[in-house]
Amino acid sequence: MKVKPKTQIERSEHTRAQLLAAARRLFGERGYGDVGTEEIVRAAGVTRGALYHHFDGKLGLFRALYEQVEIELTQRIAEHALALPDPWDQLVAGTDMFLEACTDSAVQQIVLIDGPAVLGWNEWREIGERYGLGVIKLGIQNLIDAGAIEPRPVDPLAHMLLGAIDEGALLLARAEDPEATRAAITANVRAMLEGLRA
Repeated sequence: MKVKPKTQIERSEHTRAQLLAAARRLFGERGYGDVGTEEIVRAAGVTRGALYHHFDGKLGLFRALYEQVEIELTQRIAEHALALPDPWDQLVAGTDMFLEACTDSAVQQIVLIDGPAVLGWNEWREIGERYGLGVIKLGIQNLIDAGAIEPRPVDPLAHMLLGAIDEGALLLARAEDPEATRAAITANVRAMLEGLRA
């Protein structure tokens, strides 16, 4: 038997989580444009008023969902990569893990297809950079500190690496053969990283 949240804050957080879970499933399966707000609130088991209380409509819900997915991806990648002792292995593993995550159809739909289309390029990039760029900057700085790559300005290199990885992910999202495409992208990203070695 499910226990209902007791305080107003718990009830509010529970309602918000229900809306995000329903949106994730529906947007992930069919895309933003093919899902209406009535369907979302029905799937979440809440009222339309609850949607507008927590989010500024469908777009606000999508924005929060996109950011939630970015946070989850970044946390999973950072936890996995930082468990490795070698900074080189950390950066390679993090890149590999991101590309693997991008083979998930819901991640593709929410992050790579609907993200730029719904939020616009600038907001999509800003949110993506807020999370993924920080991990890449940390990885590059760790490589410099370990003497694995020549000292260089971190910010431009991180932006260039993020751009290459994001473009690979966008290619992957539209690939007819995702596994072969991921393998090719991974090989090319690894070759780019190898070119940085000191």
